[in-house]
Amino acid sequence: MTKSSLPRPVSIDKVFDGLEKMWGNESAPPDLAHDEPLDGLLLTLLSQNTNDRNRDRAFAALRARFPEWEVAAAASQEDIAECIRPAGLSRTKSERMLLILETIRKTFGAYSLKELKLWDGSKVKEFLSSLPGIGAKTIACVMLFDLGKPAFPVDTHIARFCRRMEWVSEKTAPEEMQILLEEWVPRERFYGGHINIIEHGRGICGARKPACGKCLIAMLCPYSGKNGTLS
Repeated sequence: MTKSSLPRPVSIDKVFDGLEKMWGNESAPPDLAHDEPLDGLLLTLLSQNTNDRNRDRAFAALRARFPEWEVAAAASQEDIAECIRPAGLSRTKSERMLLILETIRKTFGAYSLKELKLWDGSKVKEFLSSLPGIGAKTIACVMLFDLGKPAFPVDTHIARFCRRMEWVSEKTAPEEMQILLEEWVPRERFYGGHINIIEHGRGICGARKPACGKCLIAMLCPYSGKNGTLS
């Protein structure tokens, strides 16, 4: 990823401070890591184009049917697809999942990604990006939550938040937002700061009816001002 020429937003530190006052995930970060990073990778694969509830239902059904990944790897695509149907796109996701499992076994000799914890970040990105269906957001999620490496994943909540703050344009792609946030935000704020924005997007800064009147950083938000919520 190349560096962006966009300047660092003047308000970004105050915004992150305000979000921390509201949600507190920097001072008390939740433990979202999986003991086996492969779990996190496949869970995030299931999350593509669906919500967390459907993702979790699909993953729970998959693990109930196939408690070990080597058992899942020996299953038919149809059986995998049936388990993960709640997550949608089950045919595509099951095909990709089986290819990923095969690649991981051939690369590491086991159905595990724990060795990636010893790799540097650029090598991790190169390997994960070679897997079918694994893009920038999935890679960043696995790095941040399961491998303990610096990354700032950009989902719909974070993309919406950045656009409303006018840190980026409406046309800025999530991949570019990730580059920018990883430049602008101090690394020690990646984990908790990321979760703070997610919770803010779910609880206050929703897509349809943002509750700007309840937002402690509304005075820093151009979207809030333009929509008359500060009057």
